[in-house]
Amino acid sequence: MNTQTKIRAIITGATGMVGEGVLHECLQHPQVEKVLVINRKPGGVTHPKLTEIIHKDFFDITPLEPQLSGYNACFFCLGVSSVGMKEPEYYQKTYTLTLHVAGILSKLNPDMTFCYVSGAGTDSSEKGRSMWARVKGKTENDLMKLPFKKVFAFRPGFMRPTKGMKNTSPYYKYISWLYPFGRATFPQYFCTLQELGLAMINTVNVGRNRDILEGKDIIALAKSA
Repeated sequence: MNTQTKIRAIITGATGMVGEGVLHECLQHPQVEKVLVINRKPGGVTHPKLTEIIHKDFFDITPLEPQLSGYNACFFCLGVSSVGMKEPEYYQKTYTLTLHVAGILSKLNPDMTFCYVSGAGTDSSEKGRSMWARVKGKTENDLMKLPFKKVFAFRPGFMRPTKGMKNTSPYYKYISWLYPFGRATFPQYFCTLQELGLAMINTVNVGRNRDILEGKDIIALAKSA
């Protein structure tokens, strides 16, 4: 008898490359019974498991609270590049936004596993030279203080996109040749988007002794069940 918990997941960032790939894995996975995506614009995906909410302002999701209860996982894939941004703007769009959403979800769903897509090189000390790494580090650290059941920070490096997805960044077709060499030589920095999605799904039912997951951890967790 299968005693694993059925997963009811909220996904943010589903109109981006990472979120779309994670959503794809969730819709195919037998353990996932319900998915809610919160998008700023329609994602164009329909599926019996899927509900979509269109909401423009992620800095204030309090109007959505009545629709956000009853979920036991959040796969937070919403994020921005720091390229061209000053620290205050990046801090607002990364730390402030994420903690606002997570704070509400932790209040409504204390049994939730929260998975945050961070990045390889994130600075847990919050004191390094790299602006984005400090901000991501503070975001990770403060997420782990919230009253969720479990919190995981995923730190992938290069991710090979899932074939057939429409939101894959165009530049990936120019650098895809790097993946086989990188995976063989530096596996801690190279995984697939499929592995990321499966690893997130598996956090709900598989115990982990680490809450920060680097590339090798993601690959291993993707194979767990």
